[in-house]
Amino acid sequence: MTKDQKNEVIELLKGKFSQYNNFYVTDTESLSVAQVGKLRRACYNKDVEMKVAKNTLIRKALESLDSEKYAGVFDSLHKVTALLFSENPKEPALIISSFRKESNGEKPELKAAFINGDIYTGDNNLKALTQIKTKNELIGEVIGLLQSPAKRVLAALLHHHEQKAGGGEAVAEPVAAE
Repeated sequence: MTKDQKNEVIELLKGKFSQYNNFYVTDTESLSVAQVGKLRRACYNKDVEMKVAKNTLIRKALESLDSEKYAGVFDSLHKVTALLFSENPKEPALIISSFRKESNGEKPELKAAFINGDIYTGDNNLKALTQIKTKNELIGEVIGLLQSPAKRVLAALLHHHEQKAGGGEAVAEPVAAE
C-alpha cells in the first residue's frame, strides 16, 4: 500500500468517525470469506456500515481527530479489525448477537464500542449493548409516561359523564333497623 493510498484510507476513516457517534470495533479474524460476506449483508440490511482497515490506519485516523477522546479504543486495535458504524447505538450489537446465534460461534468478537462518547471494552459488554435504548425509544417512553395521567383523568371524566347521562343517580334505599 502506497503512502497516498494509506492517507486516502485515513481520510475516509476520519470522515466515518466524524459522521457517526457510534461505532463498534470487532475481531473478525477467524471468519471465512463467506461468513464475512454474510456479516456485510446483515449490516447493509440494517443500515450499518462495515469497514475493514489496518489497525495502524484506524489509530492514526482516531488520533488525528481527538486522541484523548478515543484513547480507550486504542488497546483494542489488534488482530483483524472490522469497524461497524451506525446511527442506532444498539444495532451493531444486535447484528453481532444474531450472527453468532446463526453460526453457533463466538465471532465476531466485540473488542470495543464507542457509543455517544462512552467507551465499552470487551466482549462481555455485548449483551448490555443490545439493551441500550435508542433516542426514539426513550422519547416514546417519556411521551407514554406523560400521557398516562392525562388518559386516566379523561377516562374518569368520561365515566362520570356517562353515569349522569345514563338517567339519573343511584338512589340509596334505607336499611331496616334490627
